[in-house]
Amino acid sequence: MTGPDEALLRLLRALGAAEYRFVTVTPETHRRVLERERGRLARDLRGVFGWNLPFERSLLPAPLWEALAAGGMALAEGALFRSGVRVASVGGRLFLHSAFPTDSENSVFFGPDSYRYARFLEAEIPRLGPVRSLVDIGAGSGVGAIAAAALLPAGTRLVATDINPSALRFARINARHSGVDLETVQASGLDGVEGPADLVIANPPFVADPAGRLYRDGGDMHGARLSLDWAIAAARRIEPAGTILLYTGSAIVDGRDSLREALAEQLPELGCSLQYSEIDPDIFGELLDQRGYEDVERVAAVGAIISRL
Repeated sequence: MTGPDEALLRLLRALGAAEYRFVTVTPETHRRVLERERGRLARDLRGVFGWNLPFERSLLPAPLWEALAAGGMALAEGALFRSGVRVASVGGRLFLHSAFPTDSENSVFFGPDSYRYARFLEAEIPRLGPVRSLVDIGAGSGVGAIAAAALLPAGTRLVATDINPSALRFARINARHSGVDLETVQASGLDGVEGPADLVIANPPFVADPAGRLYRDGGDMHGARLSLDWAIAAARRIEPAGTILLYTGSAIVDGRDSLREALAEQLPELGCSLQYSEIDPDIFGELLDQRGYEDVERVAAVGAIISRL
């Protein structure tokens, strides 16, 4: 934890003390809300750290301003300022993530999928047997590992991997704020993770993104390639009787789910079983207007439970 990291941790603590809460929405919903009143300034903490509006210096209490400035995230805009981070709430936990809009290649995304992912883990982890080691692949802000920590015995090893150093930085700060001991590894997938893993969780990027942004681009198969690759790599690595919990999105074409079909075909050869279900049948409908989605009828949020026999 660097000095700026400690400052951002103080920011989360101050927001927690102020009982700050904000549900982070999709970028498209965020844009629509802001367009209702163009040029408006933040009037409260939700405006500053949720809607990411410009604000007057006098709006923030001294502890919040000092933490934001010391963290290097008080961005000047003329006589005004804007926060360089947003803060989402999930239950009683707070999570740093990137400012709006998330156009940068290294943006750390948080949104409705983060909430669905946490709920998926909260539903499935209590049904599992003993877990000694968890690896959260592509952890982003750390919501998966941090949500899982509350469901696992004390002393369970928790590891978060991500190719994006900004994501790992935020994950470490978020974990510290939630009282979670989290190891971080800058790597793609399970590369660089040493030792056994009997629970692997993942919420991969699942959009075919022409801009190739790390937090968003899932490769071919209309964005499902990375989900498939991570699942198969984890199936090869997972301990006997171990489990993979995969939350992702999959494009449905002519009523068929290519991710489901690929997993069902490849996992038995690796000694793994598959339970697969649609969590939400229709998400991010705006993707259907994007180039490359001309044949897609909907994008579903799906959950896969993969068990090593």
